Amino acid sequence: MADWKQGARRVLYPAYERRLVRRLQPDKLPKHVGVMLDGNRRWARAVGRDAAHGHRAGAANISPLLEWCEELGVEVVTLWLLSTDNLNRPADELRNLLVIIEEAVADLAAQRRWRLNPVGALDLLPADTARRLKEAADETRDIDGLLVNIAVGYGGRREIADAVRSLLQEQASRGTSIEELAEVIDVEHIAEHLYTKGQPDPDLVIRTSGEQRLGGFLLWQSAQSEFYFCEAYWPDFRRVDFLRALRAYSERNRRFGA
Repeated sequence: MADWKQGARRVLYPAYERRLVRRLQPDKLPKHVGVMLDGNRRWARAVGRDAAHGHRAGAANISPLLEWCEELGVEVVTLWLLSTDNLNRPADELRNLLVIIEEAVADLAAQRRWRLNPVGALDLLPADTARRLKEAADETRDIDGLLVNIAVGYGGRREIADAVRSLLQEQASRGTSIEELAEVIDVEHIAEHLYTKGQPDPDLVIRTSGEQRLGGFLLWQSAQSEFYFCEAYWPDFRRVDFLRALRAYSERNRRFGA
């Protein structure tokens, strides 16, 4: 019975995906998609394996996602791989996770298809991890393709605090007093110092694993984003799940916070 169901899926899902693609309206698709790659550890427990196995399965699903995004004309993708809270995980698990992230980012860079941009508090990461993220960015800097933000050691509150700190330091170097800055500062001043400065805000944020919360992801940038919550754990997230997210997004009447 299980083999029959798998065979039916192999036949039916491609046809279903083609139908979903045909119904998508190009002018109603997101240009920037943020993805919270959640559920690796729970997926691993469900299949009787350790957390590292789940993280590796999740890492293997990143390239397919980027290919799907390219196919549908997405221009920017932000992937949340490791939060600042995750840095408090048990030492052995964190060490394994960082190695998997380093390998995954190196693999993405080696494909020479996407421009990688690390975002996060890299100073909180081990020196080797931060160095490898920066190397991947340098290696792909001139690639004219999909921009992929790699959020590692990332927390939304930390990003806003870093942006304000950078703004204050910049203005102090120009001799601007706190009183003078207080009179003119607005949201654009802070936006210019975010990790994603110069990029469009995400149109769509996807979170896998059934969790329905933001958890600190792109707190500033997602003020007017649309959200899509998917029940599948990240390693099981398929092209059909991505297409369903885009369909849901395209059917919404965006009011941009109004």
